[in-house]
Amino acid sequence: MTARFTLHGIWLSGPTYKVGLMLTLCGEPFDYVHVNLREGEHKQPGYLARQRFGQVPLLVDTSNGRHLCQSAAILEYLADRTGKFGGATLEERLDAREWMFWEFDRLAAPVYRMRGVKLGFRSVSQAVAETYHADGVMALKVLDEALKGRSWLAGEGPSIADIDVYGVAVYAPEGGFDLSKFPSVQAWMKRVEGLPGFAGPRDLLPTASRPAA
Repeated sequence: MTARFTLHGIWLSGPTYKVGLMLTLCGEPFDYVHVNLREGEHKQPGYLARQRFGQVPLLVDTSNGRHLCQSAAILEYLADRTGKFGGATLEERLDAREWMFWEFDRLAAPVYRMRGVKLGFRSVSQAVAETYHADGVMALKVLDEALKGRSWLAGEGPSIADIDVYGVAVYAPEGGFDLSKFPSVQAWMKRVEGLPGFAGPRDLLPTASRPAA
């Protein structure tokens, strides 16, 4: 049987991992299509017709033919369609959205950029690297403070906010950020990792296309 969802992405991509994590936590098997960014597959007309920004991830809902891009929008869509991780009340849903917008604005850029620098994909001056690192530390401090005395970012249970922000925080060590300085963040990450169906980036995203298990 064909899986309802097909995820197009690359195993190195944090945003692709967020969507894959959401799917597996929701118990949704998915077909996976590897997009070779190095060879420019994401800029080909066929791909651009479905992912207008020429990026990963791209999620296809085969039940209705919808093509979705931008990981935060995809998480919201999946929460709506599956009825999971969307927040129990309007207040929780609004809190989750606020955290997702904050993550994109404050946390993702410095963490992902520093990860690129450390992995050799991005070349920047020492001054720029120091700025990225300082911005990342500041964002992690905000996150750590917010998590003191609470288990989840929005409401009493896990939500798309936790999945979204975790999908950045998990890459922080690869960017040279010492998470031991943020104990509340570390404890929260362990709670996310304890959710049924959880899988880390290396276990969840293959390096080649594969059908749903």
